[in-house]
Amino acid sequence: MSNSEDKKDFIREIIAEDLSSGKHAAIITRFPPEPNGYLHIGHAKAICINFGIAQENQAQGSRCHLRFDDTNPIKEDVEYVESIKKDVEWLGFDWGENLFFASDYFDYLYDCAVSLIKEGKAYVDLQTVEEMREARGNVNTPGTDSPYRDTTPEENLSLFEKMRDGGFEAGGAVLRAKIDMASPNMNMRDPAIYRVLNVDHHNTGDKWKIYPMYDFAHPLEDAKEKVTHSLCSLEFEDHRPLYDWVVANCPTPSTPRQIEFSRLNLTYTVMSKRKLLQLVEEGIVSGWNDPRLPTLSGMRRRGYTPEAIRNFIKKVGVTKFNATTDVALLEFELRAHLNKIAQRRMAVLDPLKVVIDNWAEGSVEEMECQNNPEDPEAGTRKVALGKEVYIERDDFMEDPPKKYFRLGPGRAVRLRGGYILQYVSHEKDEAGNVIAVHVEFLPGTVGQSPPEGVKCKAAIHWVSAEHAVDAEIRLYDRLFTAESPDAEEGGFMSCFNEESLELKSGAKLEPSLGEAPAGSVFQFERVGYFCADSEEHISGEKAVFNRTVGLRDSWAKK
Repeated sequence: MSNSEDKKDFIREIIAEDLSSGKHAAIITRFPPEPNGYLHIGHAKAICINFGIAQENQAQGSRCHLRFDDTNPIKEDVEYVESIKKDVEWLGFDWGENLFFASDYFDYLYDCAVSLIKEGKAYVDLQTVEEMREARGNVNTPGTDSPYRDTTPEENLSLFEKMRDGGFEAGGAVLRAKIDMASPNMNMRDPAIYRVLNVDHHNTGDKWKIYPMYDFAHPLEDAKEKVTHSLCSLEFEDHRPLYDWVVANCPTPSTPRQIEFSRLNLTYTVMSKRKLLQLVEEGIVSGWNDPRLPTLSGMRRRGYTPEAIRNFIKKVGVTKFNATTDVALLEFELRAHLNKIAQRRMAVLDPLKVVIDNWAEGSVEEMECQNNPEDPEAGTRKVALGKEVYIERDDFMEDPPKKYFRLGPGRAVRLRGGYILQYVSHEKDEAGNVIAVHVEFLPGTVGQSPPEGVKCKAAIHWVSAEHAVDAEIRLYDRLFTAESPDAEEGGFMSCFNEESLELKSGAKLEPSLGEAPAGSVFQFERVGYFCADSEEHISGEKAVFNRTVGLRDSWAKK
């Protein structure tokens, strides 16, 4: 391993020091998603950091918790909980017995709020949202105290109980921490820590009418679970003083340390749950697992591998500086992994029939083709060849240019793993379109050089017409045409790529692809990497394949 690969990032350096100094005997991290949407590639970075660090220090008894911060039942759903579990497992991580929910701690969080009230450090505010917003001030102007700020602890306890028991309409009252309305950090200006929602919760039913705010609940959950290092993205850096204040002023069993790292941003996509939800709800994409989305479920359906994503996250690294990573780097890691593991198959997406005139009617030969030249243990397979085959339409030209080495008048070409074919003639329909090409095969040319006088500089993929499997092919591309959709003047939808999905309904596949299990990924020779669709592909009945990624970055030229 190189020195650069050995070098630890700043978080791992902190953790190594904490272990070596004896500050912590073991490391406890957590991945705390809100179950209000599906995870995306940005979350994968947080997953790999939190679970990865715990794995690296497993010998010391370190662990990572999976905890759902389910403090806002209005936007949450059990569907999201189950999808998040599936995504974390798919990425290769295991939380073991350490599965928790913020709702597990609602009684504890309530008791902490009561403790703050009794100590005069929290009060119930009955102002309207607009009044509180106006009184909060801005970065240049200090806030002004609420008229309820000096209410006695006894009165506040009574009001808080009224909030708990449903005595206020939703939004009619909030519990605020009493900190500093003149603080230069806006998060410290008496932040709301409880609000009235009056809705049922997917875990606790109708027990609660009030729910804690994230900035109050999160540090207490970490402390309750004795998390040592609370690792989060940079947007929470300004929230750290509030995190520390909550831990210091509530009855907590431990003192976690919050450390921030840069979030993952990618070109040609958006990673806001709100915007992804908009795409789903407006039917612009087919659902959260649409293969064009950066959601982990969408990437899995498209054929991405967890190994490629983990390698990508490792290459991006852990820093304190926000930046945008070119999606081409992710695609490079995907190609590198698939090139090693994906078996090769032949598929013709835009078929043109080729008739081998000197082939005996009804005769079939089996050609031997490599499964993966990058993997010696992958072996070979037999592929049937008959009198008629399909080739790609652009592998034949009536008037080919000088450096065109595929099939055309006066040209010869080799079938991949098979014979050399010599052009004879071609047929057209009334509109002038080529509908069939006639050729003759040259005996003795399987795996052999062309005979003297025959020039053959290319091998093309093909599928036997008699044995071909019909398939629907979905050519997925980038969802947006601009590198930074969020920065577009007309909004992110103004650069939506109308060509992000192209359907090929007449494709012809090598027979074994029709039997492939859903979710399996192959390299279609000379075309790209494709995945049997996990939703609609039915082995032996219906062939539906999604393009995972091309053999090279076609956008590099744009």
